[in-house]
Amino acid sequence: MPERTLMVTNDFPPREGGIEVFAYEMARRLAGPDGAGVTVLASGRRGGTAGESPERFDRRQPFEVVRVDTGMLLPTPKVARRAAALAAERGCTRVVFGAAAPLGLMAGRLRRDGGVRRIVGLTHGHEAWWARLPGTRQALRRIGDGADHLTYIGGYTRDAIAPALSPAARERMVRLAPGVDTGLFRPGGDPSQVRERHGLGEGPVVLSASRLVPRKGVDALIQAMPWVRARFPEARLLVVGDGPDRDRLRRLAEWTGVEDAVVFAGPVAHDSMPPYYAAADVFAMPCRTRRRGFEAEGLGIVFLEAAASGLPVLAGSSGGAPETVAHGRTGYVVDGGDAKEVAERIAQVVAADSAAKAMGEAGRKRVERAWTWDGAAERLERLLTG
Repeated sequence: MPERTLMVTNDFPPREGGIEVFAYEMARRLAGPDGAGVTVLASGRRGGTAGESPERFDRRQPFEVVRVDTGMLLPTPKVARRAAALAAERGCTRVVFGAAAPLGLMAGRLRRDGGVRRIVGLTHGHEAWWARLPGTRQALRRIGDGADHLTYIGGYTRDAIAPALSPAARERMVRLAPGVDTGLFRPGGDPSQVRERHGLGEGPVVLSASRLVPRKGVDALIQAMPWVRARFPEARLLVVGDGPDRDRLRRLAEWTGVEDAVVFAGPVAHDSMPPYYAAADVFAMPCRTRRRGFEAEGLGIVFLEAAASGLPVLAGSSGGAPETVAHGRTGYVVDGGDAKEVAERIAQVVAADSAAKAMGEAGRKRVERAWTWDGAAERLERLLTG
């Protein structure tokens, strides 16, 4: 009989985000055809972008989801007891932490009281700054020692996290990169729906999709638009997402004189994004590192989804974002602090129709080759098997 896995995660749908997508895609593959292979223990108070409640989302899943009535799942004694009891009740001999920090601190309790034999902690981007602060660095070392493997999503996160770990834990680090649903995100969609809804016209569209925070570089895109519009007067910037920087960005568009060229679409559910990619000519998120390196992009699944959709991609030079782009072949890596460089690259892509199409095709092939969820799940299964 196949071994059952308990996934413990603070980040899970219907909440939207890169870690949420990663955890969900791994859970549904570990679950197997009958859904019996996994139980998910997750936080339960917040819904997603589309307003779906956790209860309704959970009913649609073929596997079991158990919610803790909290907005954030933390490794408190109460949560640790609940996780260990659930592992024992369901016969889960394997555990995956959807984000190793801080939930990986529960590893000892799960082994002792839950009968767990194998533990894998997934790391993303925030563990990189955990590795830089004395208190969290010590906690990260404990997490590494308590797991059979810590994974990393790319070279940037590996190099940031590894120095905080013990030599033995460092040796057990394994790359587990996110993937893309290439059936959902693919070229050839209908652009008319989104173009009509947002009044984009027939001109070039630059798409950006992210949480609206300064690190993502949407302000650089807005500042780039006067240069882009000087060459392509009908160009539009379509911004998908919401966040604390929204009002500042709206004011910036007005101050820059391009408010008619910048469309704020608001939040869009993950599964509803394909028509937005279909409506665009280029995807751009010129993310940048801030706060002396404590704010950096871990990787950026959104870059991969755009590439899978056949778009040339402009990624900022922050953290692991450059790993998602083959510079000059599938798009460009840009300095998110240099609006003029951003504008020049956008204009270069828009002006070169055949070359842009070739970039999109190359990006799609690159995703199909190296960034698949099935490949990630197969690797995770091997780590859990030992």
